[in-house]
Order: sequence, then structure tokens, then C-alpha cells
Amino acid sequence: MVVSQGFMAPGDKSWVREWLFTIDHKRIGMLYLWSILAFFVVGVFLGLLIRLELFSPGRDLIGPQVYNAVFTLHGVIMIFLVVIPSIPAAFGNLFLPLQLGAEDVAFPRLNMFSFWLYVIGGAIALTSLFTGGGAPDTGWTFYVPFSAVTTTNVSVAVLGVFVLGFSSILTGLNFIVTIHRLRAPGLKWRRLTLFAWALYATAWIQVLATPILSITVVLIAIERLLGMGIFDPARGGDPILYQHLFWIYSHPAVYIMILPAMGVISDIIPVFCRKPIFGYKTIVGSSLAIAFAGSLVWAHHMFVSGMSDTAVMVFSLLTFVVAVPSAIKVFNWVSTLYKGSIRPEPPLIYGLGFIFLFAMGGITGLVLGSAGTDMHVHDTYFVVGHFHYVIFGGTGFGMFAAIHYWFPKMYGRMYNKKQANIAAGLLLVGINGLYFPMYLLGLAGMPRRYYDYLPQFTELHRLSTYGSWFTFAGLALMIYNLIRSRYHGAPVGRNPWQAATLEWTLPSPPPSHNFDVEPVVTHGPYAFSEVRDDD
Repeated sequence: MVVSQGFMAPGDKSWVREWLFTIDHKRIGMLYLWSILAFFVVGVFLGLLIRLELFSPGRDLIGPQVYNAVFTLHGVIMIFLVVIPSIPAAFGNLFLPLQLGAEDVAFPRLNMFSFWLYVIGGAIALTSLFTGGGAPDTGWTFYVPFSAVTTTNVSVAVLGVFVLGFSSILTGLNFIVTIHRLRAPGLKWRRLTLFAWALYATAWIQVLATPILSITVVLIAIERLLGMGIFDPARGGDPILYQHLFWIYSHPAVYIMILPAMGVISDIIPVFCRKPIFGYKTIVGSSLAIAFAGSLVWAHHMFVSGMSDTAVMVFSLLTFVVAVPSAIKVFNWVSTLYKGSIRPEPPLIYGLGFIFLFAMGGITGLVLGSAGTDMHVHDTYFVVGHFHYVIFGGTGFGMFAAIHYWFPKMYGRMYNKKQANIAAGLLLVGINGLYFPMYLLGLAGMPRRYYDYLPQFTELHRLSTYGSWFTFAGLALMIYNLIRSRYHGAPVGRNPWQAATLEWTLPSPPPSHNFDVEPVVTHGPYAFSEVRDDD
């Protein structure tokens, strides 16, 4: 079997010039994917360094100032450079036009510009480590008044976040127009893939919520550079205003992180159960409901800030309301699995891991959404455990599922499935071992972000660090397997999973021009009876 070279093949021009100035959505998606994975590796090593330092009380490897800088950098990289752009920018660019039957996104040059803004924003953020007063030590939230008065290089870091925000806005705008205007003939709204619907809901959050973050970080820079009293109470400012502005963006940003992963899982489960998704319309509705309702619940991060009892009640209620559409998705995924002809391939294994880990994070999120219990566990390790279960266990496993699902389409080769399953098992053991002890630490009163701790917390911290070693081993095996398979994997045809969506009708990898003939869509995305084995 001959493997099609497609968009991966070098052309007549310089390889660097061909890739760095391309307007092909598939190549831009690959550039995003490689960049995101590179930042992800850096973020993982920083996280491992944090866990090694916390292995026992007192100083083990690094001092308190360096520790604060490391966990700030870990958060900034993982949130702004990895998790937020991971699935939309990489896999959205790669496969959304293919699933729509389009030749490219609506604005190819703007798409390339978005990637360069991502690279420039990341470079500026990393520059903050080596210039001025050194690496920021404020945490990824840049909370005032500390971020307004610290001598570390916060101004450059927030400039990087500002530029990254524009990259996210332009990507979301591009996807909205692409979905509205470039669908193939016959591809009605009710025939869109659930991955496309998830990207559509996410794109609206990117366009509407991200400008608030951009304004907020600009105000931090103005306060630091011009001495204006915006957030710093010593200058007449209001730090609670900063919390409102920050979380008005950052809670919807959680759904920018998790909604695309939900879309991936919604596409994967039907393929490996050989049956249509259960409740297509309700999953679509729940995606849109999450995007809308998730923008109204920001203040549940602020229950201890002194807000009124009425505000506490309203935001607590809204938090429980936004949990309903997420629960609908889990119910529909499990119902799709029921009596399905299940094939336990690696993408499905990662998908099932996503459901379990996301459920763990979601259920404990309700503990934080209830004001009474939140008062006790606010700013403890309970919050850290909840957040990482949702983001690393949820979005991370969603991204791993996407990589293993679309890897044969991207490269025309298959990875070692046994190694992929072993890596998934190591990651499941590692993530639960790493983050579940944090729930217990939080319930026992261990504050988050502390460099040191009392001896009574030692055993749980060590258990968490042991879990980080399993997690690191699983990630190392997964990355090794994928890199090796890129060059030495067994060649595959156009549709090794026998999926029914449009991208699987193309050669693997797809040609640079996408479709020879404009496709005409006559059935939904999960009509497996229409699939023909053309290999």
C-alpha cells in the first residue's frame, strides 16, 4: 500500500518558507499541533518540578521565589499556550473544513496571522522570564494588588497574554464564518458533526469573552507603568473589580477548554460503537447551553469576597444549572455505548477515560458551586484537584483521544495500539494518583500555592508525587509511540476506523486541495450503513 504524501509533502519552495507562510488550513493546524505539544512538554516538566519540590516539607530542590515563578509559568503555559488553543486551533484547523466539505477556512490569511500571533504571544510570555525583574511570581491569574506592585516582570507577561487573546479571537471568528458560509451542498445544520457544533459554540465564547481578558491585562499594565489607581487599593483602586473582570472571561474560558474535547468524544464514541449517537439534538442543544450559561456563573469564584447573600444565592443556582447540560452529554455518551458493537480501540479508551475523569472533576465542581461547602475548601488543594481533573483529565484526555483518532488521517500510518493502550492505563492510574490526594489535602485544610507545608500533610503530598511519576511515564510512552509511528508505523488506507464523516472519504493524509469534486451530503454524520470500504 502506497502512503499518500498529501499536505505533508515538501514542494518546490524552501520547506521552511512553505510551512511558515502557508495558508493551507491543514498545515496551519499541524503547526499549531507541534507548537502546542512543545509547550505541553515544557509545562509537564515544570509541573513535575513542583511535585518533586513538594515531596517533603522544607526545601528539596528550589527556593520559595523560584517555586512561585515555576508555578506561575506552569499555569500560564498550560492555560494560555496549551489548553485553550489545543483542540480548536490544532484539530479545528485540521479537520473542520474537511468535515464541512470545504476547501479551506473562510479567511486563510487571517488564519495564518492567528498562528503568528500565537507564536509571538508565546515568545513574549517566555521573554518575561529573562528580562526586567525576572519571571512573574503572581500565579496565572495575575491577581492584584500583588501583580500591580511586584518587581517581577509582570508587564511583559500580560502583554504576551494580550497578544494570545487576539489569536484566540481571530480563530473563533474564522470558524464562525466558515461554518455559516462554507458548508457543502446538502450539509444542513442538523447534519453537522458534533465536533463542528462544539467548535461553533466555543468560537462564540472566544469572540465574545476574550476581549474582556484583553482589556483587563491592559489595565494591569497601565497601572504598573503609569501608577494609576485601577485595582490597587493603596492607589484608590478596587481589587474586587479585577476579580470580576478576570473571571467574566476565565470561567467561560473553561468551556473554551472543555467544549471542543466534548465534541471529539461525541464523534469518537459512535464510530467505535457502530451506532448513531444517542440524542443528537440534545447534545447540540447542551453545547449551546453550556456556552451561554457558562458565561453567567463567574462569581462562584468569589463567594469569599464579601458579596451579598442574594448574589451568592443567584450564582450558586446558576452554577448548578450549568451542570445540567454537561450531565446530559455524559448520559447520552453512556446511552450510545449501551448495546453498541464496541471496539476497544485506543481512541475509545481515551474517550472512556475522559468521561470518568471529567465526571470526577464535574461532581466536585458542585462542591465548589455550593456556597456553604465552598467557604470551607476555597483556596485549598481541593480547588487544585478539581481544576486539574477537569482540565488535564478532561481536555487533556480529549486531546489525546483526538490525536489517536485522527493520527492515521494526518500521517497515513497507524501507531502501536498495544503501547497506546498501556500509555492510557498509566495515565489513568497516574492522574488519579496525582490529583485525588489533593481533594483529601483540601478537605484537611492544606492551602494551595504554598511552597511549604506542615508534616501532617506529608503522606498525601508524597502519594500525589508518586502519581506524577506514573503520569510522566504514560506521557513519555504515548509521545514515543506517536513519534516512532510517524516514520515507521504500518501504512493505512483512507478510513481505517470505518467512520462516516467527510474527512474519512479523503486519502490519508489528505491532498493539499482537499476535495477533487465538491461533495454533496445526503445523510447525517453517523450513518454507518452508508460507509463503503474503499481500501
